Amino acid sequence: MKKTIWTSDFIVEGPNSVLVKKTGHRIRLDLHLLHDIFTWFTFFFFAQAWRIQRALSGHKRPKIAFAPDQPRPWYLIWPVLHVAGARIVKNTEEADIVMQFDDSTESSTPTALNHTEDAKTVNFECTDISKSRVAEAFEKAAGYGLGVDPETYTGMIVDKSEINAAHDGRIIAGPLPREEGRAYQKLVDNEIPGGLVEDLRTCTVGGEPAVVFIKRRPISKRFLNENTEVFIKNAQEVFSSDELDVIRAFTKEINLDWGGVDVLRDAKDGRIYIVDANKTDMGPPVALPLGQKLRATRRLARAFAEQFAP
Repeated sequence: MKKTIWTSDFIVEGPNSVLVKKTGHRIRLDLHLLHDIFTWFTFFFFAQAWRIQRALSGHKRPKIAFAPDQPRPWYLIWPVLHVAGARIVKNTEEADIVMQFDDSTESSTPTALNHTEDAKTVNFECTDISKSRVAEAFEKAAGYGLGVDPETYTGMIVDKSEINAAHDGRIIAGPLPREEGRAYQKLVDNEIPGGLVEDLRTCTVGGEPAVVFIKRRPISKRFLNENTEVFIKNAQEVFSSDELDVIRAFTKEINLDWGGVDVLRDAKDGRIYIVDANKTDMGPPVALPLGQKLRATRRLARAFAEQFAP
């Protein structure tokens, strides 16, 4: 079988921009990106060491296949499955676990997918992670809303693309005309002391909150993925039992078996809001210290093995 080269995922558009072909997202080439790449390679070295150790350990390794795409090493599932002892296979009919892996905002089950009756399937029913679908699912799970009608809502609105990983949000005053392909949400005040905003990226396995990445960045970079501080906590340290139930209900509503949800806590009313969901999240976050990267990966690997391994 012909191997896919990682660089085929990208198109260099000029001296300062790279296009991610699958999502249409553009990456700015600058010193910040070079630092991120160097930091990622440090973690990748440890992930490779885990992979070799597992391959030489001699214990039974569950086989996992992906469709329609294969995850690259910079996706969170890649180090997690190797620490969990799983082995990637190409043929879904040989696999113990079959995971849908598709960066697209909307996706469907591949028509030619075959697997054994005993195989665990992951994320194949999670077919829509658009911002509007996330807001709809959150309201069902929480009993209070996030999405707004921009043409009637008076107040500050977050206007963002419906597509996955666009990071193009902006804050504007409503009411305003609705645009095709845009989602409109109430502005959640997640500001903390020091001129920062705080995101609670919650990794879920089997619908269960497993690890929380506390991500902080300047208010001026509210909608960018450029964090100045990241650290990990257990979900029970961050959320109440009722809030954990909301996250579980949300993942069940959108059929997210594995992935991350972005949770914001509003400083005014104290309530949580799920503003985004991703079934192909990258990570661990670049700004997370190496020791915590390794710790988070091990925690997720244990949860993955408990939930999906035969």
